[in-house]
Amino acid sequence: MRILANDGLDNKAIDIFKEKNFEIDTNHYEIEDLKKVIVDYDILIVRSATKVKKDLIDAAKGSKLKLIIRAGVGLDNIDVKYANSNDITVKNTPNSSSNSVAELVLGHMFGLARHIVLSNLTMRQGQWNKSKYTGIELSGKTLGIIGFGRIGKALAGKASALGMNIVYYDRFKNENESYTFMSLNELLVNSDFITLHVSATDRPLIGKEEIDMMKNGVVIINTARGGVIDEEALLNGLNENKVGGAGIDVFEEEPSLNAELINHPKVSVTPHIGAATFEAQERIGEEVVEIVLDFYDNLANIAS
Repeated sequence: MRILANDGLDNKAIDIFKEKNFEIDTNHYEIEDLKKVIVDYDILIVRSATKVKKDLIDAAKGSKLKLIIRAGVGLDNIDVKYANSNDITVKNTPNSSSNSVAELVLGHMFGLARHIVLSNLTMRQGQWNKSKYTGIELSGKTLGIIGFGRIGKALAGKASALGMNIVYYDRFKNENESYTFMSLNELLVNSDFITLHVSATDRPLIGKEEIDMMKNGVVIINTARGGVIDEEALLNGLNENKVGGAGIDVFEEEPSLNAELINHPKVSVTPHIGAATFEAQERIGEEVVEIVLDFYDNLANIAS
């Protein structure tokens, strides 16, 4: 079997594939070149950089390609339905990055609550604003988690240990005796901090109407997908002091060209690094290996 890891893969996973005599290519091909070479591979592994849409799948029709793996959680960069209709299986690695994303959320929360980003910047500019950056404690505050899957639950455990009151909303409800379920509107009204952990949506889940419902000074964190928050509405909320701060790892357009949002003094930004830890990448590699070996074994069983 020939594997193309078009957006790279953890070295341990690469070594395992080589030990098991799989041929693995870690070169990156831009979309037009990828269309030309994709027919030579049985398995395609991508992260978020490679978009596997209809045109690429059409280029692979009738070829060896039978499996696409998203080395990560979100599948919005892959046309899963169209791939499946062309007998191409699509898998992801949902168990690998929950802890890393949850910790990044806490990092943004601490950074905003204690003005760490601004303090760091202004001190490098020669300022000593000791009396200016009085912050707040996370303990005792209400954290509203929108989307209570693996990441949401991991975050709830960590934030609860810090003394935060956890409320959550999930469209599948996901009953959990340890935390309080609320409707989305109830969560928006009652939370001091709000964090999103949902898949891509057709329209923003959080816009002007939703921000107007929130507490004055609310802090919003988004490490899910850029389009789930209306960036213009968020900026207006920040400028009008309705929103006290925002931590953003994902953007409507990536790389983001929204200079006003990126440079806003009440915003903490990171360049889509939710799963970018050595530990998470190693776990993703392990999960990818497991998926490939299971796929290979199933093919061998069918052949026999």
